[in-house]
Amino acid sequence: MKLYNTLTRKKEEFIPIKEGQVTMYNCGPTVYNLIHVGNARPLSVFDTLRRYFIYKGYDVKFVVNFTDIDDKLINKANEEGITVEEVANRYIAEFKKDANGLHLYDYETLNPRATHYVDEMIEFIQVLLDKDAAYVSEGDVYFNIEAAKDYGKLSHKKLEDLISGARVDVSEIKRSPADFALWKAKKENEPYWDAPWGQGRPGWHIECSVMAKSLLGDTIDIHSGGEDLQFPHHENEIAQSEACNEVTFANYWLHNGMITVDNEKMSKSLGNFFTVREVSKEFDLEVLRFFLISSHYRSPINFSREVMEQTKNSLDRIYNGKDKLEDLMNITKEREISEEDNRILSEVRENIKMFEDSMDDDLNTADAITAVFNIVKLINTSLSEDSNKKVVEEIQNTLLKLSKVLGILEIKKEGIDSEIEELIKEREDARKNRDFKRADEIRDILLSKNIVIEDTRTGTKWKRI
Repeated sequence: MKLYNTLTRKKEEFIPIKEGQVTMYNCGPTVYNLIHVGNARPLSVFDTLRRYFIYKGYDVKFVVNFTDIDDKLINKANEEGITVEEVANRYIAEFKKDANGLHLYDYETLNPRATHYVDEMIEFIQVLLDKDAAYVSEGDVYFNIEAAKDYGKLSHKKLEDLISGARVDVSEIKRSPADFALWKAKKENEPYWDAPWGQGRPGWHIECSVMAKSLLGDTIDIHSGGEDLQFPHHENEIAQSEACNEVTFANYWLHNGMITVDNEKMSKSLGNFFTVREVSKEFDLEVLRFFLISSHYRSPINFSREVMEQTKNSLDRIYNGKDKLEDLMNITKEREISEEDNRILSEVRENIKMFEDSMDDDLNTADAITAVFNIVKLINTSLSEDSNKKVVEEIQNTLLKLSKVLGILEIKKEGIDSEIEELIKEREDARKNRDFKRADEIRDILLSKNIVIEDTRTGTKWKRI
């Protein structure tokens, strides 16, 4: 498998630190509000990578952190007259609702909260102080940028350009404009912790370095996030982690492209800013996930209602293939494998290879999804009630296995209430009695209730719209 490493700006063969194991750290949300569509892309993309590693037989340890101490949380808490912890608890609960809709919680995810690792952060900062890689100034602690080896190697920014481009008055208490805060001195109406150099709270960048070290080790396989995090967040993570641990922080850095809305940058000021919760009012969040992984993860993508409708229709095609396979499993019979059966199975296996080759090529989900659609087309054109049950079963297992990697086909079919059940039964009786007028009337009544029915050789099928 090859992955595009932002650090080297090229595709590289993925070689894990430990054979058969993968450690992944993905920057998670700052929990002061509902997550938006832009937040959902790295969560969905790198969850898909996690799923594919599992598909390939790896044991995966995956961390998605919660930043639960930050200026934004503090401001929110002060505005509402509640504690920062109460703000964090509320939006972590809301995040988990959205995450479930995006199918991010079918596994054991590690979701560390920054505030639960403050002791470890203090220890980490003390190591940097002892190495003269950090210094105390008026109660703050700053990372000494001169202690960083190859600062700018991820974002390809030169330190001298950053310093010369900075305003002279960035901070009178910093030695260099490029130095960044590891610890912020206590202020009024802010949470604080006791540290050897004074009371205060951790800076943002230190959180991820410490949680990654505590949960995954000094060196991890993959660190991921949106491309907007390359600088300064990920660059600063590398600087402080490698100064503290004296080993490479992460071997592979993966970054997803940004999202535009109706071909404009998504922003609150433009009024085109959509939360995942807002999207869920119109579309099942599985549709959003499918949209977010339908293009190559490094490419920018454009979000619009029209594109979401197209994505829903595409996902419906895959569901229709799944439903047909379920019906055929109930009516087909096993027999000896024929030449035609072998042709069909050969085509399925070719598409499995296409799927795997695409995913192995820097997580090319776009081409992998094409392979899934090829299998759906085969289901529609080559399978019938006369098909071999063994063939139907193998294709069914294949479709479900590949879809699980993508995190789709997981919507549970809703039940129908007794009134609708009775209408469907009445319509079936009307058709048997050749009362087609009444049958058509009932069809229209069901349609008004957002129930579409389809008459097949195996009985009446229904679905919600």
